[in-house]
Amino acid sequence: MAFAPQLRIPATYMRGGTSKGVFFRLEDLPEAARVPGPARDRLLQRVIGSPDPYGKQTDGMGGATSSTSKCVIVSPSARPGHDVDYLYGQVGIDTDFVDWSGNCGNLSTAAGAFAIHAGYVDPSRVPADGTCTVRIWQANIGKTILAHVPMAGGQVQEDGDFELDGVTFPAAEIVLEFIDPADEGEGEGGGAPAQNSMFPTGNLVDSLEVPGVGTLQATMITAGIPTVFVNAADIGYDGTELQPAINEDKAALARLEAIRVAGALRMGLIKSPEEALRRQHTPKVAFVAPAQDYVSSSGKAIAAGDIDLNVRALSMGKLHHAMMGTASVAIATAAAVPGTLVNLAAGGGMREAVRFGHPSGILRVGAAVAQVDGRWTVTKAVMSRSARILMEGAVRVPA
Repeated sequence: MAFAPQLRIPATYMRGGTSKGVFFRLEDLPEAARVPGPARDRLLQRVIGSPDPYGKQTDGMGGATSSTSKCVIVSPSARPGHDVDYLYGQVGIDTDFVDWSGNCGNLSTAAGAFAIHAGYVDPSRVPADGTCTVRIWQANIGKTILAHVPMAGGQVQEDGDFELDGVTFPAAEIVLEFIDPADEGEGEGGGAPAQNSMFPTGNLVDSLEVPGVGTLQATMITAGIPTVFVNAADIGYDGTELQPAINEDKAALARLEAIRVAGALRMGLIKSPEEALRRQHTPKVAFVAPAQDYVSSSGKAIAAGDIDLNVRALSMGKLHHAMMGTASVAIATAAAVPGTLVNLAAGGGMREAVRFGHPSGILRVGAAVAQVDGRWTVTKAVMSRSARILMEGAVRVPA
C-alpha cells in the first residue's frame, strides 16, 4: 500500500501571555482550509494532535492543556482601520471539536507581534525603535484590539524585564487595548448572537437555578468573553484554591460545568444543554472572593493587602493555571460596575482598575465604563502581556 508524504505547512509556534499556540498565515494553509468548515477543523486538530483519547496530544503540537491546545490564523485585513484579521480556534483535547465561539486574550498579544513578523503591517507604520500599534480585527467576535508592540533595531523586541505571573521568564511588555469589548456579536468563527447589553439578562446579579446544585447568585457578563461569576463561598470554596483542589475532584468539575451550562442557557448562548458539549470555550465560569492571603502555585506568598480580590476561572472544563486574557477583561469590566459580584468582592464602589489574585499570582487590569441611557457600557479594557516566538518553520501533517 502506498502512503502519501506528509503535508508541509509554514507555521510559527508562539507564546502569548500564559498560553501557547500554532500560528498560520491564511495564504499558507491548504486551499480547502482557507475557509471555515470541516477541512479547516480537521487540519488544525491533526496539527495539535486531537482528538486524543489518552488526553496527551503526543502526536501533535498541543500540550494537553486548554492553554496549549490552540491555533491561530492571521491574514491582511480588508476592514478599514485595521492591519490584520485574527481568527482563533480552541482545539478540544480528547473530544472531537474546534470551538470558534470566542477569543483568546493571551494569544491576542502574540497576534500583534506575529502580524509584524509576517510583514502584514505597513512598513511606514513600523518604527525601527519605539512602539508599533497593530490594529487587529478579532474575527471570532467582531471586535477591535490594539496591540502596542515594542520595537528595537527594526525588529519586534521580545526580551525585556516585564514579569507576568504564570510565565517563568521575563520578556518585553505588550500593552493590549480591547476596544468596546462588550456585546459580542456573530463573528466569522460563529460567536454568540449580539446581546442588548453587556449584562444579557439586564441585571447586575441574578438568581441562577443550577440543576443538581441549587440557586446561586450570579453576575453574567459579555465583556471580553461571556462569563458567569459566582461567589466562591456559595459553592464551598474560599477563592484561594489551586489546580489540584479542583481538577482532581470530578464531582467539583461536574458542579462547575452545571453552573456553566445553566449560565449559557440564561445568557441565550445555547438553546439546550446538549449544545454546551460543542461550545466548551464559552461561556467561562469563575468564582470570586474577598482578598485573602494564599500561596501561589509557584510557592510565592500573595498578601491580601496586595490584591483587591481573589478570582479562579475554568477553561475547557478545568481550573486555569493563571487567568485567561479575555476573562481578565470580564473581571476588569465587572469590577468597575458597582453592585456586581466581582465589584462587591473587591470592596464595592467605582474603580478603573483592579488587582486580583489567581492561582499563579497577581494580575492588574483596567476598564473604562459608563452608564448610557440607564445601561452600563464599557469603552475599553487594558492589560499587559508579553509574547515571543518559540519556533518557526513548518509543521508536518499526514496527507
